[in-house]
Amino acid sequence: MPQDTTSQENNNTASSPAYVPPPSPIPPLGPQASIVNGDAFIKRYQTEVAASASSCLSTFIAFPLDSVKTRMQAYKFRSFADCIQQTYQTEGMGGFWRGSLAPLASVTLVRTVSFSIYTNSKGFYGELLQKVFGPNAVTAHRAEDSGSLPKPGDALRWAMSGATAGAAITAIACPFEFTKLSAQIEYLMSRSRVVSLDEPSTERIKYEAKGTAQAAQYIIRTRGLRGLYSGFHLHFARDTLGTAIYFTIYESAKQVLSSTGSEAGPLAIAAAGGLCGLLSWVMIYPVDSLKSIYQRDILTHKPGTPLPKRPLRFSRRMYRGLGVSMTRSAILNAVFFSSYEFIKRRVGTA
Repeated sequence: MPQDTTSQENNNTASSPAYVPPPSPIPPLGPQASIVNGDAFIKRYQTEVAASASSCLSTFIAFPLDSVKTRMQAYKFRSFADCIQQTYQTEGMGGFWRGSLAPLASVTLVRTVSFSIYTNSKGFYGELLQKVFGPNAVTAHRAEDSGSLPKPGDALRWAMSGATAGAAITAIACPFEFTKLSAQIEYLMSRSRVVSLDEPSTERIKYEAKGTAQAAQYIIRTRGLRGLYSGFHLHFARDTLGTAIYFTIYESAKQVLSSTGSEAGPLAIAAAGGLCGLLSWVMIYPVDSLKSIYQRDILTHKPGTPLPKRPLRFSRRMYRGLGVSMTRSAILNAVFFSSYEFIKRRVGTA
């Protein structure tokens, strides 16, 4: 006689405990998930995060000196104090930060990309130099901050990596910097129509500032998108050479100034940052002056009009505003690298 399997299964089920599957891990939801994912993202991109945050801080602090430097390069003032006095009398305090929106955006982007490219390039060129000159040609990446003296191949690796980063970022930086220069000197260009190009009038005139966005729109309207890249060849030369010198001096100074066998301290980092800003600007300043004058000539001449020929000469004029630029660069880079290294280490150990 066939058995009632249904009743048997019911009896077995009733007599034995029911199977309960183990609970599956539930991913954290809400704010906790955001914190966990955010920490992982920040650690992965600690170089980019540190560079962008430090760029905003240092650029805002040092921008007035950059504005004075550009004005002194493009126009004739009796002295640094005369440039400050005329700017304040004719434009007010806002004149020193005129055109700051473009560099705050561009410098943040450019430094973030530059440091990312530089960091990756160091690994690439380090491996390349080790294959060519042997395994001891360069310092290991983790030992760079240990206070050990640089090896012979380190300077070449830093210079090649810096040049690669400088060349790459020119395509991003050139439109922003040309727009910044246009905004910085637009008031001087308006006054120059009264007297001369090189020596603007000190007379206060009625003037409505365009601002950064309007300056960019005006350049595009009158010269097209290619107009934003006016002076690209000089910008490329300046940034490729300057960034190579910049990183080489910083890395070398940081290792030499730190105590042997210990991590580079805040004083060594600030000093190395200020030193690399000073020396790199001294070396590339004539090219930067030529770029500023060339871009000024573009802005003061109608499209299609032949520009005056201005060969690169190491004259006194080409170093006009150098003291301001060196001061600005030292302050900016001391603040930048101090903040950069601090944020990067805090993120790495969080």
